[in-house]
Amino acid sequence: MRVAITGSSGMIGTALADSLRADGHQVVRLVRRALASADEVRWDPRAADAAVDPKALAGIDACVNLAGAGVGDRRWTAEYKAEIRSSRIPGTRALAGVLARLDPRPATLVSASAIGWYGDTGQRQVDETAPSGGTFLAGVVRDWEAAAEPAAAAGIRVVHPRSGLVLSSRGGLLHRLLPVARLGALPTFGSGAQVMSWISLPDEIGAIRFLLDRGDLAGPVNLTAPDPVTNSAFTAALDAAVGRPNLPWLRAPAPALRLAVGEGVTELLTSARVIPKRLTEAGYPFRYPTLTKALSAELSGRR
Repeated sequence: MRVAITGSSGMIGTALADSLRADGHQVVRLVRRALASADEVRWDPRAADAAVDPKALAGIDACVNLAGAGVGDRRWTAEYKAEIRSSRIPGTRALAGVLARLDPRPATLVSASAIGWYGDTGQRQVDETAPSGGTFLAGVVRDWEAAAEPAAAAGIRVVHPRSGLVLSSRGGLLHRLLPVARLGALPTFGSGAQVMSWISLPDEIGAIRFLLDRGDLAGPVNLTAPDPVTNSAFTAALDAAVGRPNLPWLRAPAPALRLAVGEGVTELLTSARVIPKRLTEAGYPFRYPTLTKALSAELSGRR
């Protein structure tokens, strides 16, 4: 299989490219910088036509679109909120248009999405049938998914993996929390009752590959483990994984977090109990269905 990947230098993109190559598949990496290797193709996600040479994508069987500025990478100023939107929506629309014009067209576009679609759902359990929420991120995700419509209209199977918090010591939320946990100073955030829907990096990659192979799946598919946990439980599990005692009294109040981090603290305070209904029903075999197993494997280097 020949697979084109945007966002291939990120945590998920790098792991996906490595996984595909390890199984003998050919990877074409779409990059914004000057080309550095034979497997790279230059593109510009801000250009209306993606500024990509269609000949460079000739013969691809599928495309995985992972491009987008990190939601938790910087404080959410007005400028960075605009960057979160503009790094996803125009590029997805342009890429979908390019794929729709290829001859032959690829069979599949796996275009990244997120559980931000659901907004804050409190303790209520939600699956792929739940409506979009009313938060800033929910609006971004809603428009992000809609931007892939040109590909779907051209007959390309479009799948939107709505990823939860991807746990990896190499990036994302876990990477940021680990140093604090190892010092024995990891607090519970806010009330601690907010639900965190997570997925291990190996299962994130495994699920994306599952979606590439399953021609009967299209539309939104939640990429979350079947074991969402409260923030209090997450903190206790991470403390245990690094061999530190849990300190339930150590808390970072929500007002203080919002003052220190700004609106971007939503990643820590939003409650979303998201279940992987479609993935489970399709028979995806989770390698790490529980948080304890996922943390143990990640911190021991077993992936």
